[in-house]
Amino acid sequence: MSVRVLLVDDHPLFRMGLSLALTAEGFEVVGEAGDGEHALSVAAAQAVDLVIMDIRMPGTDGIEACRRLTSQPDAPVVVMLTTHDEPGVVRAARQAGASAFLSKETAPKELARMLRRVVDEPDKEWMPHVALPELTPREEQALALLGRGYSNKAIAKAMDLSPETVKDHLERVFHKLDVRDRLSAVKRATELGLLRNQ
Repeated sequence: MSVRVLLVDDHPLFRMGLSLALTAEGFEVVGEAGDGEHALSVAAAQAVDLVIMDIRMPGTDGIEACRRLTSQPDAPVVVMLTTHDEPGVVRAARQAGASAFLSKETAPKELARMLRRVVDEPDKEWMPHVALPELTPREEQALALLGRGYSNKAIAKAMDLSPETVKDHLERVFHKLDVRDRLSAVKRATELGLLRNQ
């Protein structure tokens, strides 16, 4: 049975190359889109089995488009095909309902093989595992305030704690994130998706 595919990427040449490669491997490319919003309208108008989507695009990005696509009844399988493999991005894609996360550097035949496996077994765990540090609720709160640029004194006031207790919380956060200072902690937490955009 032919797999009906929608390609979503903001680079037309990449879409063209991917379309040719997948068609040569027996897939049926039924639509293309250059951003998430266009992808949603194409998916609504076409019967699609598989959506291959980039993460970063203008307007509605791949994560938001994936979330909206997979929340619909009879949703297609969504595979993120990207160069961005930061843990926070992988985590966001998983939470949005993506079935798999593949690199744009994958060879065409290997990509086709992986896509068929994902379509054949959509309930299998294909997403890479992202190990996240276990933070207590207080540590999460202190980290969130740190991410917003609060000083230890300001964090203490906001959390109704002593500055010494805040220092203890942050030292435990630094240890769990394997960093040594405030700036590195914010950077690492952002990479892991532990901090929303501040």
